[in-house]
Amino acid sequence: MISNASTQRLTRRQFLARSSASALALPALAPQVLHSAATQPKIRFALIGCGGRGRWIGRLFHRHGGFECTAVHDYFPDRAEAAGNDLNVPGAARFSGLSSYRQALEQQVDAAIIISPPYFHPEQMAVAVDAGQHVYLAKPLAVDVAGCLTIADLGYRASQKRLAVLVDFQTRSMPDYQTAIGHVHDGMIGRIGLAEATYHCGNTFDAGNQALKADPANPELRMRAWGLDAVLSGDVITEQNIHALDVASWILNTEPIKAYGTCAHTRGFAGTCHDTWAVIYYYPNDVLCSFNAKQFGHGYDDILCRVYGTNGTIETHYGGRITVRARDDGFQGSSPNIYEQGAVNNIETFHRAITTGDYTNPTVEDSVRSNLVTLLGRAAAYRQTEVTWSDLLRAGEKLEFDTSGLKA
Repeated sequence: MISNASTQRLTRRQFLARSSASALALPALAPQVLHSAATQPKIRFALIGCGGRGRWIGRLFHRHGGFECTAVHDYFPDRAEAAGNDLNVPGAARFSGLSSYRQALEQQVDAAIIISPPYFHPEQMAVAVDAGQHVYLAKPLAVDVAGCLTIADLGYRASQKRLAVLVDFQTRSMPDYQTAIGHVHDGMIGRIGLAEATYHCGNTFDAGNQALKADPANPELRMRAWGLDAVLSGDVITEQNIHALDVASWILNTEPIKAYGTCAHTRGFAGTCHDTWAVIYYYPNDVLCSFNAKQFGHGYDDILCRVYGTNGTIETHYGGRITVRARDDGFQGSSPNIYEQGAVNNIETFHRAITTGDYTNPTVEDSVRSNLVTLLGRAAAYRQTEVTWSDLLRAGEKLEFDTSGLKA
């Protein structure tokens, strides 16, 4: 699933040029697929992944008004049934088990909404794109380098096939984030020299932890508590901390050269994830980015990015203030209700891309880069040594999840 071309970085200009040229070379969509907003029928979607966030996203799609859910899938039957009830999906279109997502995508489906554990994203997206379906994909894209490169290829293939793909980063959909970071890219804070990104929060997956501790050999409990499993989730730096590192990556607008870091277990949870992280990223032109994160304790929660330039500073908070301070200029903004509003914005953007025929899929390349940034930090922290970007890509890590004891 990974071509040799995948190992070469595509610039945004190259990606857009390739995808736009490919789209122009293909025949126009059939009338039943591309309509004016006033006459277009609802876009039929399959919801793949019906946990808490999956059901919530499904309801937001339903609330939008331009979508209709025609199939649901989750490994666990109770979750598929609950989502099916939420979204009025017939009983025959509710699927469970590891591989029956394929049956869900074989229904009358125009788009796949993939909110499953990240380990499964590349395979599930590949099936959807091969079936000619648009894709709305949760972050992170993948848990390893091989998966990230697969997603990059699938984004390009989707553009060739006139399919829309959107990666659901809430921050990137918020107008004040876009404005503030646009000011930085236009030079408002001068030459960047230092950046910092943090993700501080309390315990997550506590219920899954209690169940898994009571029966650690149970493979289905491992699936339910997937956020505690480093293979299923990519570990905390990839599954959760990607929000902070994505903003830093967005501002710095290039990949790091190398990273050095460490990680630890603090809260004593079951599973294989690390809840404490500290990484130094080295960027071109002697730019340093320090990152740290915790997933335990009480008293302070924040997703922060702060970048310092020779003429000013940008500071962002997920769900809080967004500020650019410069010698002679500045910007004050905020991102209220970002968790929901960001998803709502992305759903509208996804709908607009499908209905207007915009298949440039600009969220794919940046999301792949941010995902790889987390994997570089993870590799450096696991090994507690320096790891370069080129070494990371050359190694092409691919994780394997043991499915023994799980229902096919």
